[in-house]
Amino acid sequence: MANNKAAKKRIEIAERNRLRNRTYKSALRTLMKRCFVACDACSQEPGDTARASVSASMNAAFSKIDKAVKVGVLHRNNGAHQKSRLSAAVRKVLEPSN
Repeated sequence: MANNKAAKKRIEIAERNRLRNRTYKSALRTLMKRCFVACDACSQEPGDTARASVSASMNAAFSKIDKAVKVGVLHRNNGAHQKSRLSAAVRKVLEPSN
C-alpha cells in the first residue's frame, strides 16, 4: 500500500492507464478478428459485397491500430507487424491468383 501522496497518485494513474490500454487492445483484437473472418468469408464466397466488407473491416482495424500506436498503447513496430499481418491476409483474398 502507498504511504505518501505521490505514490497514491501514481497508483491511480497506473490503474487509469491500464483500463485505457485494455480497452484499446480489446477493441483492436475484435477488429482484427472481424477482418480475418471477413477474409475467410470472401474466400468461401467471393463477390462484391464480400470484398467491400473485407476492405471496410481492414480500414477500421488499421485506424484503431494507428490510434493505439499514437496513444502509446502499442509500440510502433508492433502496430506495423499487426498491419502487415492484416494486409497479407487481405491481399491473399483480394488479388486474383495467377
